[in-house]
Formats: sequence, structure tokens, C-alpha cells
Amino acid sequence: MPILMYHSVTDQPKDETRALSVRPSDFAEQLAYLAESGFTPLTFGALAAALHHDRSGALPDKPVVVTFDDGYADFHAQALPILERRRFPATVFVTSGWLADAGADAAGRPLDDMLTWGQVREAAQSGIEIGGHSHSHPQLDQLRDAELRDELRRNKGLLEERAGAPVATMAYPFGYSSARVRREVRAAGYTAACAVANAVAADRHDVLAVPRLTVARSTGMDKFRRAVEDRGVPLLYLKERALTKGYAVVRRARYAVRQVVPQ
Repeated sequence: MPILMYHSVTDQPKDETRALSVRPSDFAEQLAYLAESGFTPLTFGALAAALHHDRSGALPDKPVVVTFDDGYADFHAQALPILERRRFPATVFVTSGWLADAGADAAGRPLDDMLTWGQVREAAQSGIEIGGHSHSHPQLDQLRDAELRDELRRNKGLLEERAGAPVATMAYPFGYSSARVRREVRAAGYTAACAVANAVAADRHDVLAVPRLTVARSTGMDKFRRAVEDRGVPLLYLKERALTKGYAVVRRARYAVRQVVPQ
């Protein structure tokens, strides 16, 4: 079950988002391939509910999930019209403190122009699932417990209040979590969460750490086709997976040091 992770969809990305951006024409071609190849698009929440309640047999033969992280303004301007033309549902994981009109709730440092609350509501009303992505986009596994709880609960509360819909799923900023973070995610009321991991999702995966496949500016159609068809995914993402595993060791060590060094 491929779960695709997008960020920005634009022809003119900023330097900080360029590597993870996708051209609108490429995005349209990718969705066309999915549609023509018989994939059935689902929201992440719908897929997670089937896995969580052991109803994977009720899923279509070729499910696919399209997700977007952060909540960039070009989702509304570029990606949403393409999704609507294809009648594809999708999930947008929103960083509430980054939104363009966050006002007194502004937090963190957005990397590009962001959605407004009105656009988030419009997306939700058009069938897009709104999920959480923390409030200020920190490295959640490096936060102390009180900070971690605030990031998760503030994000969920604001999204539900301002978007007008329940928020049951989230994605980890930077893709990293830990057992402690996942416990707090569940306690905050989330029923499922996305990691990155660059693997195809299966019912064996923890519903609070479901892997996704990165779609980036360098992802050509051959790699895209092979990834969604689950043909040689470990080799396709060999470099990314090695970096993820190595950095996980560094992050665990860094957090352990912070617990013994006064701040």
C-alpha cells in the first residue's frame, strides 16, 4: 500500500524547499499514472482505520494514499485543482503555527508561503483530510514531555476548532518519532500517524508509525512507477534509508544527553 509524501507543488520553489518540491506538471503526470493503472486513492485516515480495525480485506486491490506535509500555499493554488480534476482525495498534515494568518498563535519558522485558515477550511470542505503536523514543526523526539504534549495538543485543538472537522491523524515533523513520542501522540487523541521510512505500508506496521515514500523534485517517472508498484523499493531508496537509520542513532544519543545535562 504506497503512501506518497509530498511537500510543495510549484515551478518556482524557494531554496529551502526545492529538493522536496514537485513541479505541477510532474504531479499531474504522477496522478494520471495512478488513475490509469487502476489505483484507488484513499485518505490516510481511511487506510489507517482499515488497518487499525483489521479490515484490510475490505480495502481495494490497489489502494494509494497521497499526503502533503507542512501546509504550503501552493497546495491550494497548484495541487488541489489537479486533485479535484482527478477526483483524488488526499491528506494534508498542517503545521498550525506556520499558517499565513496564525496571528497570536504564530510559532516556528515557515520555509515558504503557507496556507491560510480559510484555505484549510476550504480544503476540508472539498473532501481533503486535515491532519496534524505539530504546532511549530520541532523535532518532537528531542522535546521534554511538557513541550511535547503542548505541541501535539495545541496543534490538534486549533485544527479542529478552525477547520471545523475532527483531526484523528498526524505526521511527524522530519519523519522521526520514538516510543515516548508515540505514547504522547496516542494520549493526545490521534489514532494513526505517518513516519517516512521510505517503505511501502503493510498491515504489519505500527499504526502510529506508518511508512511513506518520498516524492521529490528528483523523482522521475521510472522511479515513481517502480515505487508505487513496490518493485525494488529498498534499492530505489537505499541512500535515504541508510541516512534515516544512521540519524536515528544520533537522535537517540542526543536526547539521552539532554536528559542528564541541565538546560
